[in-house]
Amino acid sequence: MLSTRPLHELPCLNEYLEGSMLSISQKSKRKKRECFGDGLDTENTPHELIHQWSPPHKHRVVCKGKENEENQFVLARRPRKRREFSGLSWDTLPDELLLGILSCLPLQDLLRMSRVCKRWHRLAFDESLWHSVDLVGNPQLDQALGQVLTAGVLGLRCPRTCIGKPHFTHTRHLRVQHMDLSSCTVSTLFLDDIISRCRRLENLSLEGLELSDWILQSLSQNTELVRLNLCGCSGFSPDALGEMLKSCSRLEELNLSWCVFSTDHVKAVVSNIPSNITQLNLSGYRQNLTMEDLKDLVERCPHLVNLDLSDSVLMTTSSFPILQQLRSLRHLALSRCYQIHPAALADFEKFPELQTLEVYGLVQDTYLPILSKSLPRLQINTRPFSGVARPTEATRRDRAMWGMTCRLVFRS
Repeated sequence: MLSTRPLHELPCLNEYLEGSMLSISQKSKRKKRECFGDGLDTENTPHELIHQWSPPHKHRVVCKGKENEENQFVLARRPRKRREFSGLSWDTLPDELLLGILSCLPLQDLLRMSRVCKRWHRLAFDESLWHSVDLVGNPQLDQALGQVLTAGVLGLRCPRTCIGKPHFTHTRHLRVQHMDLSSCTVSTLFLDDIISRCRRLENLSLEGLELSDWILQSLSQNTELVRLNLCGCSGFSPDALGEMLKSCSRLEELNLSWCVFSTDHVKAVVSNIPSNITQLNLSGYRQNLTMEDLKDLVERCPHLVNLDLSDSVLMTTSSFPILQQLRSLRHLALSRCYQIHPAALADFEKFPELQTLEVYGLVQDTYLPILSKSLPRLQINTRPFSGVARPTEATRRDRAMWGMTCRLVFRS
């Protein structure tokens, strides 16, 4: 049976055993009363613990409570653990070194790095990294196109892409100098928004696009244009075309083949084309290009080296003496000019500088070896497609743009 002895008679609770926890706590209480007196209650102020937790280099901040001004309490803060780095930190690297590292990254990785922090975002969109961008394979470009252009790219290649409304972060003029938008799906409104911001274009391809007079007026602001490809374009008037050709006086290569032209368009071209043109493609105009137009063209552009008049059915052998005035002519295309008799092609022996002759549709395969023997200096029917002002020739399989390779390439 359990003992019924009262608790106050138990020696472990009634008497202070030497060495017990209760004895030690009672002794510590007596010492505190001797130091502070019995009137002050200091058990709620853990001085020893505060001294232990406080860092040695921190000074104690002693404050007085508002409710009881006689009581003092100490504010302290736990010391923060210092991180120990082994080697260099990314934060200590200068911008020049980080830019050198970022320049080795492909496009997708560079965009991922831009999300790390504000500093890396600023460096990832530095103009030095966005020299040229190839976005072939990206089927839809909306805000991304505006961001790429405002990043300061000099070269942009994105043919056969669907372009929505671009988002531009500023109203300043773009730095782009070389741009290939061939066969893109884009409205004239969005295209004009892009072209109107350009002032430094040197090479431009808008092949197969529907344009407007506003777009040609915007093109007129790019007086440094050297190569312009408008093959298969439509939607602009002869007057706008003539004014654009007058403004772009430094043009050297021009492709206006197979545009939706009338006779007025053709006359606007031969009357306003810059005289320093060296390569010209005016193929596909059938009855709209006359012999008189050819005379005006030769008189205005005596330095032509490459001339394509294919599918101009009004061209006859009477055009040969006119073409012979072009002393620098090396490449000539008269494919499907059906009024030229194959036997008359032997007269091209009189062209001393001529190197290649394209007469597809005029010469049968059986007669081609005989013609080649009569014209041993010429290469006949070696270029089925014209490369005048086009960013990439049909025979090339690389992703070059007017001989330039883009540094950043989109990989799908």
